[in-house]
Amino acid sequence: MADLTGARWRKSSRSGGNGGECVEVADNLPGLVAVRDSKDPTGSALTFTPTAWTTFTRATQQRA
Repeated sequence: MADLTGARWRKSSRSGGNGGECVEVADNLPGLVAVRDSKDPTGSALTFTPTAWTTFTRATQQRA
């Protein structure tokens, strides 16, 4: 299990502004990107390598 003690969480730019269904990302940890549900900040978080996270975000970007 990754140590997320120093994580600086930010809301995803794709999260809705209605106060729910928000995803938070912490990308300030060396060699790790963490993702969590903002409604459950003490719950579990998914962790990715920076390369895997970049691949995921590029693959899911909306195409014009």
